[in-house]
Amino acid sequence: MILTAYESIEKAIVDRLRADGHVVDYIMEIARGAKDQSVLDHSVSMNSVLSTSDKDFGELVSRLAKLHTGIALVRLEGFTLARKIDEVSNAFREHGHELPGNFAVLTPDSIRVRPGSLDQRQQGN
Repeated sequence: MILTAYESIEKAIVDRLRADGHVVDYIMEIARGAKDQSVLDHSVSMNSVLSTSDKDFGELVSRLAKLHTGIALVRLEGFTLARKIDEVSNAFREHGHELPGNFAVLTPDSIRVRPGSLDQRQQGN
């Protein structure tokens, strides 16, 4: 899977996703400090799923109806880094096929996937 990882995602998680075989553009490496809209635009241009723990992206795609090719919002506050790494890796392995074009929230108890494909958004604009 092709992913864009926002700055809010720890480097150790990015390293694990890469080790799992995902192609990951890490914003800290390629465009540190980029504005949210620029990050979203990059993700769309790469046809990648954006992985973030920043809730602002939910606002961009839900309320402002910005185009996206999939967002995985990681909400694992209070977990050790090792546990976050395992949870994110497992979520992408088990639910990766559901993520492109949709908005997903990974919490300690579940992963919720809400439809929101790029094609549907283009039709609505």
